[in-house]
Amino acid sequence: MRRLLFPSLTILAIVLGFAGHPRLWSAQQPASNTIPVSVVVSIEARHGKEIPGINNKEDVRVFEGKDRLAVTAWVPLQGSEAEMNLLILIDESVGQTVANQYGDVRRFMNQQPPTTSIAVGYMEYGSVRMAQDFTKNRDAVGKALRIPLGAIAGGSSPYLAITDAIKHWPEDKGRRTILLVSDGIDALQPGFTDSYLDQAIDTAQRTGTQIYSIFASSAGHFGHTLWRINQGQNNLSELTDKTGGESYFQGLSTPVSFGPFLGEFAGRLTHQYLLTFQIKPDKKPSYRHVRLETEVPDAELVTADHVYVSPAK
Repeated sequence: MRRLLFPSLTILAIVLGFAGHPRLWSAQQPASNTIPVSVVVSIEARHGKEIPGINNKEDVRVFEGKDRLAVTAWVPLQGSEAEMNLLILIDESVGQTVANQYGDVRRFMNQQPPTTSIAVGYMEYGSVRMAQDFTKNRDAVGKALRIPLGAIAGGSSPYLAITDAIKHWPEDKGRRTILLVSDGIDALQPGFTDSYLDQAIDTAQRTGTQIYSIFASSAGHFGHTLWRINQGQNNLSELTDKTGGESYFQGLSTPVSFGPFLGEFAGRLTHQYLLTFQIKPDKKPSYRHVRLETEVPDAELVTADHVYVSPAK
C-alpha cells in the first residue's frame, strides 16, 4: 500500500499546481447545436489610464448564467481589421451654441484612421436628415457641420430618429458606431418608461451598433427644467450602457469643450476587439444576456448588455 502513496501525492501536487494558476483555462469546445455570435468588445482600465492588452482568446471567458460558452475568435480591430462606419448624429433641438464645439469635432474627425468612414446627420421630428453620407473625405464631412435649428425643432423623440438611422444604415463591413449629441429628452414620452428608447436599444443590439453620447442642453424651456435634464441624462446613460458605448456629461449644461470627451472616445475606439462565441439558439429570435470575464490584471471588458441570437434553423 505504501507504493500507492507517491503517485497519489504526485497527482495531488499537479491538481494544486493548476489551481494556483487560474489563467490556465481549459479550452471550451463548441457544442454541435450552437451557432456563432460576434460582438464588439472594448477594453478599459479598472484603475489609472494605461489600458492593458489582451492578446489571446484563452484570456477571455463568456458566460450565460452559469454556463460557460466556447470562445472561437478574439480579433483586435486594428490595421486591416479596423474598418468602421461612424455616424455623428446631432439633435436639431440642442442650443445653437453647440456649434462652438465644431472645431473639436473636426479635429477628432481628421485624427481618425483612414479605415474609418464618417457621416453626419441631423435628428428632427423622429427621423434623420443626412447632411453627408459615409465618406473618407474629411473635408467633405467637416463642411457638413452646421448650426442646429434650436427650439423650433423641439417636441420629438431622439430615439425614434436613432432607430430610423440604424434601419437605413447602408450594407457594409466593419464596426457600426454612433456619436450622438443630444440632451436625451424625449418630448413624446417624458416619463420613466419610454418605448421609443427601448426600441432604439433593441435595434442597436440586433445590428451590433454601439452608441456613444455627449450631453448638450436643449434650446428653449426644456433646456432649463431640472427634472427633464436629469431624465434626459438617464436616458442617454441607459442607451449607451446597453449598447456597449459611453455617455459623456459635464454637469447639467453643454460642456465648455468637447475635446476631452472626444479624446477619450477616440482612445476607446483603438482598444476594441471582435469577440466570437458559440451559443444555443432558441426557436425564435432572442436577446440574450452574456457576461464577460478576464483575469488579465486591471482589464475590464465592456460590450452590449444583450446580444441578438438568430433562431434555430
